[in-house]
Amino acid sequence: MANREKLRIKSALKRARQNPKRNSLKSSQRALTRTAVKAVTSAITAGDKQSASEAFKKAEKVLDTMANKKVIHANKASRTKSRLNKKIKAL
Repeated sequence: MANREKLRIKSALKRARQNPKRNSLKSSQRALTRTAVKAVTSAITAGDKQSASEAFKKAEKVLDTMANKKVIHANKASRTKSRLNKKIKAL
């Protein structure tokens, strides 16, 4: 957002304070989500169904949590889980 010195409206000042904090929190949460999904995909490419299933359970929990926190859209979480599960079943 704009420099805080330029802002005069109270709500704009508050948004300028909140945005960097929320951005850093959400970016770390998105990274956690990507890491969980990547663990599943790497297990799938290795062909290890057991570890892929275990990683999928963890990723499923992370995706649902992030969808509830509105970090990612609920439909995206559902779509990602569905695609990963489909790949695991194909092993």
